[in-house]
Amino acid sequence: RQVMIRVPQVGGEGGTSLSATRAAVERALQSGNLGKFTVVGSEIVSPTVGRDLSQKGLSAFVLSLLGILAYIAFRFEFSFAVGAVIATIHDILVTFAFLAFFQYDLTLNVIAAILTMSGYSTNDTIVIFDRVRENLRSMRRDSLNDVINASINQTLGRTIITGGLTLLTVLALFFFGGEVLHGFAFTMVV
Repeated sequence: RQVMIRVPQVGGEGGTSLSATRAAVERALQSGNLGKFTVVGSEIVSPTVGRDLSQKGLSAFVLSLLGILAYIAFRFEFSFAVGAVIATIHDILVTFAFLAFFQYDLTLNVIAAILTMSGYSTNDTIVIFDRVRENLRSMRRDSLNDVINASINQTLGRTIITGGLTLLTVLALFFFGGEVLHGFAFTMVV
């Protein structure tokens, strides 16, 4: 079993103050007669650095969505771009729901996984949109619903194979990658 202990405020941001707080926590655990334990690791992030990392992660996410919107609007149509961004936001909201339900911290690894996932989602969307554009030319007499349905069915095999192989890789990371990659792997599994 592993237990994470968080200390809300450490004081100064100097190295000696931070290591003194860690030592004080270890002494308190030893004096509490909790049994034998080992410290697996310790990470210290000041409130300023944590806030900065959160802001940069959110900025990267918003900029990536704007880039997706601009690229798809340029390559296809603006209405397709809006649909792709809404689909990507949906994927990310579902992932956030799972992260909140299983009480995962929003670390840099998790943010990296969310950005990676938005890239996967966009790539799949572009492949489908490209097939819709091709089928609109060849299936002129069919309704738009039939064209979209045919396009999704034509790309479904590729999507399942790509997603399945990615899932196998991420499951290997989840089970064998260690605690550091656990949040990234869980986010990618979702």
